[in-house]
Amino acid sequence: MKASFAKSVGAASIALLTLSGAALADGYGESVKDAPAPAGREFSWSVTLGGTSDYIFRGLSLRNEDPAAQGSIDFSYGILYAGAWASNVGGLGAPAEIDWYVGIKPVLGPVTFDFGVVYYTYPGGDDISGPRANHELDYVELKAGASGEIAKNLTIGVMGFYSPEQQGWGETYAVEGTAAYALPAVGIFTPTIGGTYGWQGTEEVGVLVNGDDYTYWNVGLALAVEKFTFDFRYWDTDISKADALPGAYGLSDDRFVFSAKVTLP
Repeated sequence: MKASFAKSVGAASIALLTLSGAALADGYGESVKDAPAPAGREFSWSVTLGGTSDYIFRGLSLRNEDPAAQGSIDFSYGILYAGAWASNVGGLGAPAEIDWYVGIKPVLGPVTFDFGVVYYTYPGGDDISGPRANHELDYVELKAGASGEIAKNLTIGVMGFYSPEQQGWGETYAVEGTAAYALPAVGIFTPTIGGTYGWQGTEEVGVLVNGDDYTYWNVGLALAVEKFTFDFRYWDTDISKADALPGAYGLSDDRFVFSAKVTLP
């Protein structure tokens, strides 16, 4: 479970939401960690403000199943992009998570590549106590992937992630596949259906599950209207009650999540 996993400490992105216009990150649509591919050598910036009924990261609730306020600021120039994303979290002794990221998005024909690095930070949080030693909440993750439209209105993508030390999990790997299909407009809304299927593995036993890997997935509907996006999504994992550590199962079981955001200018 991503460092996020540690983030929620017992609570423990992105992809689909990114493709479907849902972060996340890592929450929905163009996630903080997945800024839109820049067009041409032009400087651009945007600010996104929103909220969600639960902050889910790779299938795990990092908000202890409570609502969260989230926002980001993004900058791009040509294929370069950088920005920051923030959300309040729960269970780590830190009031918030702030992710800093930078990367490039080169385009080759119909395919957009994404190579970047994300630094997850938890201002004011305490280190996590582990069976062998204390682990820092903050950590770095590298990512690489590609996406493209394989048919009219149908976009698919794949993204890989690697962290040398993810909040006590040791070396952590994750792979996500995503798909999104844009439907015809319905009144003032532009709907998109999509989903993500991912796997995360580590050499260490985490603080949420008695195992070293798990899978997660989501499927949902995003409704865009002008600068607003409303997302309705179902999340689940293959973490069983027997595999979850005491008190952690509720953070990884199935749930419906609603989120809304506005992007300016």
